[in-house]
Amino acid sequence: MGNAQEKPPGSGGGAARPDQASAGSGTRSRGAGGGGGGEKPQNDRAPEKGAVNGTQRENSPAGGQEEQSSPAVDTSYLDAPAGALPPHLARLKNEGNHLFKHGQFGDALEKYSQAIDACAEAGIDSPEDLCILYSNRAACYLKDGNSTDCIQDCTKALELQPYSLKPLLRRAMAYESLERYRKAYVDYKTVLQIDTGVQAAHDSVHRITRMLIEQDGPEWREKLPDIPVVPLSVQQQHREKPISIEQAQARAARAAQEEVRRKEARFTLLKQEGNGLVKKGNFQEALEKYSECLTLKPDECALYTNRAICLLKLNRFEEAKQDCDSALQLEPANKKAFYRRALAFKGLQDYLSASSDLQEVLQLDPNVREAEQELEEVTGLLRKSLMDSANRVRAQILFLIVFQCKKVTHFHFTSVLCAITHYLLHCILTFFPIDRMHILHLCLYILYSIH
Repeated sequence: MGNAQEKPPGSGGGAARPDQASAGSGTRSRGAGGGGGGEKPQNDRAPEKGAVNGTQRENSPAGGQEEQSSPAVDTSYLDAPAGALPPHLARLKNEGNHLFKHGQFGDALEKYSQAIDACAEAGIDSPEDLCILYSNRAACYLKDGNSTDCIQDCTKALELQPYSLKPLLRRAMAYESLERYRKAYVDYKTVLQIDTGVQAAHDSVHRITRMLIEQDGPEWREKLPDIPVVPLSVQQQHREKPISIEQAQARAARAAQEEVRRKEARFTLLKQEGNGLVKKGNFQEALEKYSECLTLKPDECALYTNRAICLLKLNRFEEAKQDCDSALQLEPANKKAFYRRALAFKGLQDYLSASSDLQEVLQLDPNVREAEQELEEVTGLLRKSLMDSANRVRAQILFLIVFQCKKVTHFHFTSVLCAITHYLLHCILTFFPIDRMHILHLCLYILYSIH
């Protein structure tokens, strides 16, 4: 690698080296571009230097036996074609790519510079290849923190190939590192016109927008340079380029992440709006917000209890109970769900179920004062309901006894005794007190049935 850097790539010797390598024997495969075979008389020894690690073994023969014992290094990638570049320049570019991939950005930069200079000296007219070389060298500058030279190389690349994606993206990054946010914003937005799937550009636009708002205030857009309009032909050409499986998977992953972020942002906004509407007493509108939230996150327990509040306020007790049931399926020990379901049962006049849920609340947290107050009220309502129910049933049973007694013409002790037993049993089951008046009523019914 060092020998290749010392030789000027535009000289006659540099241009002739690949031809010498192809005309020589198989043992000279490393001589092209990196061994200096044209200047050194030991042509049969040069491959040993390349094949091992640059260390000359003085006493080893130059025959094939030594080469078989040396570790083989595959350098065929260096001879791969590179656009319209001639072989010796393609090799320089490939060497630069290899060095860049292995983090040797300074050495890679020298290779790209040699290739750029050689193109100019040889009068090669290949804008696309030159654009790539400038863009690659700009990447080296960016890695080394030289943002100014990176911007210059990206600008040259874009003059050769307007709307080229990588130079635009690298120049935007360089502008951002220099805190030239307006120009960075323009380049990122141009990138997104060409390819909306570049997630780095999306993230950077959001980040820079916040900085520009802080820097320039609400009128920040008016201070931006004009954003160029990318021709439709360029956009279409980029879309038609085939992508690899890895690129397709990466795009799908980015799209999925973006969808998750979008849903999360929408969910948070709707929930905040719903909470605000509840505080204002707009329960119907809040109900709609919470319902929309549930389409985004159907397993969010708090949404069911929040919506239950709205339904209780709207006297939709059965629906409120169902929402509390759903919340308790997700969180069986949720005291808010128990408390609000108790209120729903109270609205449905199911005081026994309401009492049970309020007792569950107090078992989970004995300090809930509202639950204690509600339990006292519900207990009173339950007692009153039982008394009313008992009175109604008692009246019905007494009516049946009288009706049966009127039907008989003779005293049937068994029938009357059965009716009395049913009556007493009902009083016992409903905790209805049996006093002397009840006994008197029974005696009268018995006498009436006898006569």
